[in-house]
Amino acid sequence: MKNTFSILFYLRKSKKKTNGTTPIYVRVTVNGKRSDFSAKRSIDAFKWNKSKARAKGTNEITRTLNTYLDTLKQKLYDAHQHLLNKGKVVSAKAITNHYLGKSEEKKTILEVFNLHNDNITALIGRGYVKSTVTKYKTTYKHLKAFIKHKYKSDDLHLIQVSLGTITAFDHFLKTIQGVGVNCTNKYLTHFNKVVNLAVDNDWLDKNPCLNHKMKNETVTKDYLSEFEIQSLIDKDIPNMRLAQVRDIFAFCCFTGLAFIDVKNLTPGDVKMGVDREQWIYTKRKKTGTTTNIPLFPHALVLIDKYKNHPEAVNRGTLLPVLSNQKMNAYLKEVAVICGLDKHLTMHLARHTFATYLLTKNVPIESVSKLLGHKSLKTTQIYAKVIDSKVADDISAIISKTPILSLQKVS
Repeated sequence: MKNTFSILFYLRKSKKKTNGTTPIYVRVTVNGKRSDFSAKRSIDAFKWNKSKARAKGTNEITRTLNTYLDTLKQKLYDAHQHLLNKGKVVSAKAITNHYLGKSEEKKTILEVFNLHNDNITALIGRGYVKSTVTKYKTTYKHLKAFIKHKYKSDDLHLIQVSLGTITAFDHFLKTIQGVGVNCTNKYLTHFNKVVNLAVDNDWLDKNPCLNHKMKNETVTKDYLSEFEIQSLIDKDIPNMRLAQVRDIFAFCCFTGLAFIDVKNLTPGDVKMGVDREQWIYTKRKKTGTTTNIPLFPHALVLIDKYKNHPEAVNRGTLLPVLSNQKMNAYLKEVAVICGLDKHLTMHLARHTFATYLLTKNVPIESVSKLLGHKSLKTTQIYAKVIDSKVADDISAIISKTPILSLQKVS
């Protein structure tokens, strides 16, 4: 496809000088994308011919200015031709940079991505958590693989990033990498954020990927029923390590705490609440939201059970929580032992807590506060789970109920 290329001189009225003159700016446009820079000249606005984009008159000052603008324009045409001859990417920014004598060494998308990841790594504990950094690093790995697959290259210049890039990356993640829709959207959101960083630093004129449409799939969050929770806590598990993992999982079912938050709990986080009962007072690591949770009787039993556990005592924590990876690995064994046909994870415990409260008619606003959600929309996902269960239960009843035929009364 042939590139469209144009050059325009215009007055930048917003930058009018104190002496009354207005700066002349140059606009280079290639395929609808613009790059503007100062022509290093200014003029009285009334002496400017807007339609001809030149100074009015024939005096020597006017002729000198117009000759300068003609020369500048020719140099831009030469820059355009130079890029074509060298087989380089032709863009408004590239032409401008060549004319201005700026280094042709350009930032690449992976270079900017690394810069972004370094920045947020330095902010762990001050607005960012380690898990967020890990997710961005995973996105980086996927992007690197995509560039190798699509462009047969180790990296991609920012100037080459287009709407087609993110569309192809989207397709690559879902097909070649086998990533789910919602997870793909998270990776694409990370990609967009990095491109925006390049725009903020003037390494790119604008984000060409903003018009890429993303739509999440509705995901039903699994949870344990009351019967399944009871089966879990009643089961005698001889293996002490598995029993410990089961207990921590159960504790999360009764508190709704995320893994990192229960791992960080200390004895000092358990205090007397407004009802003179024991509560947990903590702050969510992920969002920084303060969360106050009244403790169910079984949660109190577990706190008492592990108050002198060596692992907890040595770390100064409330409970002896293993790593998330180990917890989830052991939970697979716990599920088998307890006869639960569910994929047990630490996060499923949080889902269970939310769903249980909603089934007991606890207002969704209260559930949202207990979970430490910043938005009620996040909590409403669990309400949809309840609606879905009701629909399934009713459907099951209907399917088992004989169809009663009405007899015509004579």
